[in-house]
Amino acid sequence: MKQILLKLHENYSNKKKSLAILIDPDKFDKIKFEEIDKVSLLQIDYVFIGGSLIITQKIHNVINKLKDIFTVPIVMFPGNAIHISEGIDGILFLSLISGRNPEFLIGQQVIAAPMLKKSGVEVIPTGYMLIDGGKQTTANYMSQTQAIPNDKPEIAVCTAMAGEMLGLQLIFMDAGSGAEKAINKEMIAAVKANINVPLLIGGGINTLSKAQDAFEAGADVIVIGNLLEEDTQLLNHIIALKEQF
Repeated sequence: MKQILLKLHENYSNKKKSLAILIDPDKFDKIKFEEIDKVSLLQIDYVFIGGSLIITQKIHNVINKLKDIFTVPIVMFPGNAIHISEGIDGILFLSLISGRNPEFLIGQQVIAAPMLKKSGVEVIPTGYMLIDGGKQTTANYMSQTQAIPNDKPEIAVCTAMAGEMLGLQLIFMDAGSGAEKAINKEMIAAVKANINVPLLIGGGINTLSKAQDAFEAGADVIVIGNLLEEDTQLLNHIIALKEQF
């Protein structure tokens, strides 16, 4: 087991909560890193970079800038096979197990596999599940898949269990960028109780109470995205909250 995945599993085994920030390279210049407390920056565990649709041609430049700011792993969160760049420490090798579009279950992965094999980048097999966040997201549109209804925890549980049985090492439940509502506690708790791999929760976590709900329900890692561009002070509070668990 490689370094990033090993750390995720160690934290899972020790019941230690983690925080990842997700940076859209198209919006990098909007983030006011100078407003994030320097001590808080050191408490961020992972930096994810990517998204469902990336327009900028300068991902490598953004990665280099992130490496100047952070000492933690920079992990690609790809929307498709072309979202691979030099300088990353790892990649979430996503299989969209909540959908039925073979292109995002295995198609894009087949295209990316030889490039990743040659690169030597740490590949992290991840079961990716889109959960209804109250509106259609870019991820839903680009993947041409339907999100799991937020009030159907049994579907999420069975999907996550199947992903683990297929050998996926992480389960990432995501309401999507700009979600109107976060994944509810009942669904998080139900999935957590039925899998034995780290559980990542993202999308719609834009208040302290939502972050606390996700941690309390069983999220091993919460993923913060849009909040980086909107309220860096709240991010500082969420980072402090993580340290209480």
